[in-house]
Order: sequence, then structure tokens, then C-alpha cells
Amino acid sequence: MQAKLRAQANQHSIEFMLVGAVCLCIIMAFVILRDSVISVVETALVSIAIFSILLGFLKSQQPYYSIVLGTQSVVYIHKFGRWKIAFDNVHSSGIPKAGEAPELLELNAVGIKLVSIDSFLLALKPRLAGKLLIEQRHIFLQAVKMHCKNGNCPSEWLIESDEYSSDSGQVYTGLIAMFANRMHNLKTLTGYDLLLPANVLDRDIWRFSYLLNRWKLDPAQVVKNLLEEQATNEQM
Repeated sequence: MQAKLRAQANQHSIEFMLVGAVCLCIIMAFVILRDSVISVVETALVSIAIFSILLGFLKSQQPYYSIVLGTQSVVYIHKFGRWKIAFDNVHSSGIPKAGEAPELLELNAVGIKLVSIDSFLLALKPRLAGKLLIEQRHIFLQAVKMHCKNGNCPSEWLIESDEYSSDSGQVYTGLIAMFANRMHNLKTLTGYDLLLPANVLDRDIWRFSYLLNRWKLDPAQVVKNLLEEQATNEQM
């Protein structure tokens, strides 16, 4: 039994493309029939329509579902792969914070703390690791910035090494090692190993964090509730 969750950022792709295309056709038809030079306002409207079509297209290229929550695991689905965490490997989740009180910064993501990073890293594909290193770097740098206000940052926080040895002695190289070093640094800064950015979630970060913590207590009930919620929404 599992519930599939669709990211809010990936929704309404068809609507964006349709609205943009219709608006573009109307504007162009009006300009052609009027037989005069296109105005600045009309140029702006054409640009907005094209942007809407492009945005809808980009949304449509993302996986339909971004998170699969089952009774035995949680899966994150990315355009370039997926990662999976077994139920027993999830220690806790929450909103990662960086800095020191009273200047704490909440990152726009949900953090996940693992019991064992080895079981996660051994199943992680290098291609996905590389994409996540790039896509989540801006969130990681926000945490670094809060800890480096005096300008004195450890170099390993800014450039991930391509070699890593876990506490169990497992050695990693290449992109997986770089991702492992990012995980290590992220945990040092925030207490969490992994990030789920807000744009891959089907609800805000606080509600999703609460959902994951409830799932950790009673996965079967949470998945059942999600399926019932989705069935109700489909009937409306």
C-alpha cells in the first residue's frame, strides 16, 4: 500500500500552455487584422504569453509524482532518477535551521535524518547525485552563509571532495563521494542528512514535515489517510 504525491510546482502545466497559446493567438490575430505596428503593451503581452507556454512546457517535463509514501519506505522521484529510504532508516524529519539564536534561518525545505547513510549511498545513482548537488547548492549555501558571517568558512563546506569514508569504513569516490561530503556538511550545519526542497512537495514544508513524523509513528494509518484524501479530492 502506497500513496503517490504530486508536487505543487509540477501542477497545471497544461493550463499554462493552453492559456499562453490562446492569448498569443488572440494578440497576434488582433495585430494582423489591425494592420499597424505592434505596440509596447502588445509586445509585453506576447512575451508573457510565450513565457506562460514555456513555463507550462517545463512543468510538463517533470515527473507526474514526486514522492511515493509507502508503509515500508519513502521514495523521491526526480527527472534524472530516484532515491529510496527504508522505513527503518528514517530517524526523524523537520525544518532545517541554520545559524545561531536569535538569528536562525529556516531553510525552504524538509530535512531528513538517516539512521545509516551507507544503505542510502550504496543505492544512489551518480547521475542523480550530480543533479542534486547542483540543484540544492543554493539551499546549502544559505546554511553556510549563516555560519560564516565572519567570512571564515572551512574550504570543505564550499568544495566537496571526491573521496569519502563513512563511519563504518565504507569508501566512496566520484559523485557519490561528493554527495556524501555534502550530506556530512549539511548535517554539521543543520542536523539533517538530506533535503526535500519545497518545490517537490505537495504541501508546505511544515505540513509535510508533520506528515513524515506521523508516518514514522504509524505508516499504515498515514498512507491509508492519504489514499482516502486523494479519493475524496478526485470525487469533488
